[in-house]
Amino acid sequence: GTIMKSSITQIERRFDLTSSTVGFIDGSFEMGNLLVIAFVSYFGAKLHRPKVIAIGCFTMALGSLLTAMPHFFMGYYKYETASHTASSANLTSSINPCSLHQGVNKTLLEVSQSGCEKEPSSYMWIYIFLGNMLRGIGETPIAPLGISYLDDFAKEEDVPVYVACLHTIAMMGPMFGFLLGSLCAKLYVDIGFVDLGSITITPQDSRWVGAWWLGFLIGGVTSFLAAIPFCFLPKSLKKLEEANNDKSSYGLLENMGATRKKLTPAKPKPRKWSVILKDFYTSLKKVLSNRMYFTFLCCSLLQFSSFIGFLTYKPKYMEQQYGQSTSKSNFLIGLTSLPPVGVGIFLGGLIMKKYKMGIIGATKFAFTMSFLAYIFSLLQFFVGCENHVVAGITVSYEGKPIPYHENAIFSECHSNCKCASNVWDPVCGDNGLTYISACLAGCTTSVGHGKNTVFHNCSCLEASSSWTGNNSATLGQCPKSEDCSRRFIYYTVIQVMSGFCYALGGTPAYMIMFRCVQPEFKSLAVGLYTLVMRTLGKRNHSD
Repeated sequence: GTIMKSSITQIERRFDLTSSTVGFIDGSFEMGNLLVIAFVSYFGAKLHRPKVIAIGCFTMALGSLLTAMPHFFMGYYKYETASHTASSANLTSSINPCSLHQGVNKTLLEVSQSGCEKEPSSYMWIYIFLGNMLRGIGETPIAPLGISYLDDFAKEEDVPVYVACLHTIAMMGPMFGFLLGSLCAKLYVDIGFVDLGSITITPQDSRWVGAWWLGFLIGGVTSFLAAIPFCFLPKSLKKLEEANNDKSSYGLLENMGATRKKLTPAKPKPRKWSVILKDFYTSLKKVLSNRMYFTFLCCSLLQFSSFIGFLTYKPKYMEQQYGQSTSKSNFLIGLTSLPPVGVGIFLGGLIMKKYKMGIIGATKFAFTMSFLAYIFSLLQFFVGCENHVVAGITVSYEGKPIPYHENAIFSECHSNCKCASNVWDPVCGDNGLTYISACLAGCTTSVGHGKNTVFHNCSCLEASSSWTGNNSATLGQCPKSEDCSRRFIYYTVIQVMSGFCYALGGTPAYMIMFRCVQPEFKSLAVGLYTLVMRTLGKRNHSD
């Protein structure tokens, strides 16, 4: 799941998609999950549970491989570029970026509104959508059937230890997923297929696409290997009959938040569908008429919607706002965001146990922690960075701010060049300004090859009256200021504190749900909670 989160910006660039489309792709996991949630929850317990889990793991593996498949069928990645350096055979030959577009009519290259609208470069992203949906279908039986299998056949005193292990591993999984995503984002998308020496962009470049497909291949193989042991587990294990009769797996399922809408327990005596539906409707009405539960459901939906949207687009925000590479963004999320959340959840449970909180105490504690997390989140408004200083877009060629809607891409300083204005191939001038391309910077010569290309005699650098240094430029955008790097550290600290406070109140808040409904309606309350979070929470962020 976190491999998909960490690959979102890579997929967006590779297929030229909009943010709403990649949000839709990310939400396909829940779509697949909801397709089979009722079927698996009701019939899964009656079948061979380990084999059903194995089938789920095989399905997840197939979905992961299907997600990675488009990479091998859609050709090499071609990024926009306005300047081409010398061939590898002659690394020191000088070319003139200014002469690349001599035959182009300048009036045809003006930026138009339609030219800024994104059109997918390939519709093979649909396979990513289907693969992620398949992965959602495969994930459905793993938690509910696995925990009920544990609860039915493990010793009663051992079950909490097993569940604690699952909690721990469940927190480690996203951390490793982001770290793997970070590693894959460092590697060029077509690694192994193209000469990396000819690539003129770096991971910090806004056009860089990492090896997004590699994470899905690794995840698919891991899911496939994990499925094999389940095939050899028996349908049932020997256990004292009275223990089976006395225990119910609902408590553990509720704690994991994975009841998966297991609304109708298996009963030896068959009942008519009309009776079952009538009972279900009556129970549903009683649960939803509980004012405390309904309020909790609405609050959780708001929090979950914001959290999912925040986590999905957090790497992109860190790239755009603070100039971080995709690789570093994923690495920092895995290293700084998830461990505090895991510690917060654990400490929240300990505090609740130590002080023996009732429903009122748990509510007050959860509200206080949630409010503190909200206050910390507001501090993000004060640690943002300025936009990139780009000549002709955010500032004039003299370095002065320009109105947002004003078109100042063309200037007298490069009037002798016939430059394309709709191609983003940035260069960083020695004066600290970023230019859309070497041509629009007025550069006439270049030295070097690939990422090491340096452009000289750039006339537009002289347009800045305060600049008296070299008129040279290098490939890529100019880095953000040192002040922005310091603000990024503050942003990271705020994120850690906010996530910790939110998680600290998470366990008491979740326990409110169990204690505000009648005991016989607990499984229905958890199933309804899971259903609402997966449908409405995820849909909001996709929209």
